[in-house]
Amino acid sequence: MGVTDVIERLPDAEGYRDPDPFAGPDHPMRKITRSIAFDTCDDDAETPWSPDRAVRVADLFDGLAAEWSERQVNADKAAPVNDALSRGNVDLDVDWLELGTGTGAGMRLLHGRVASLVATDLSSEMLLHAPDGLAPKVRADASMLPFVDDQFDAILLINMLLFPLEVDRVLRPNGVIVWVNTKGDQTPIHLPPRDVAAALPGEWNGVESRAGSGLWCVLRRSLPH
Repeated sequence: MGVTDVIERLPDAEGYRDPDPFAGPDHPMRKITRSIAFDTCDDDAETPWSPDRAVRVADLFDGLAAEWSERQVNADKAAPVNDALSRGNVDLDVDWLELGTGTGAGMRLLHGRVASLVATDLSSEMLLHAPDGLAPKVRADASMLPFVDDQFDAILLINMLLFPLEVDRVLRPNGVIVWVNTKGDQTPIHLPPRDVAAALPGEWNGVESRAGSGLWCVLRRSLPH
């Protein structure tokens, strides 16, 4: 597990408001999120992630795909992503990977703004409901990504499970991680920025803030001088 060096807290974006109550600390997905990030077992599994759990999670999101597609991206959900890209000192003209694209929220926001983009999801139905033509769509388990080491300059995760070793593996040494929870601490798949940094191998620093009714952080490895 990593060490948090410095995460600078920026002022909230204009118009930020606290999220409505939705998913507290006892929400099942909250527990799964933490157990996977920190490689600890929860009450329902011998390992934090397994083929059986992957199937169950894929089935869950397959069933939600049509509903999510209808909602697509609204301004409130887009706000923390756009704010991170604006105030997080993120280079857009590089190779991007979106993990857990769902029905294409991140694809829609990054399309036309980045040099290249690959979007992945565990759920085949989510990918079928995501728009075509915005980026290559790859069905993949984020615990074992089908990419070579150091392939991407930036990785976007919106309400996504964190698999620290794989994120670290496919990210280039000077790359960035953009972590977004669109409902802030009421997001079912939620980790505070400092826990994201702590779960990753090595030392990390960056910035964090809140926008819309969500939170974001941009993290970079603390490279030796």
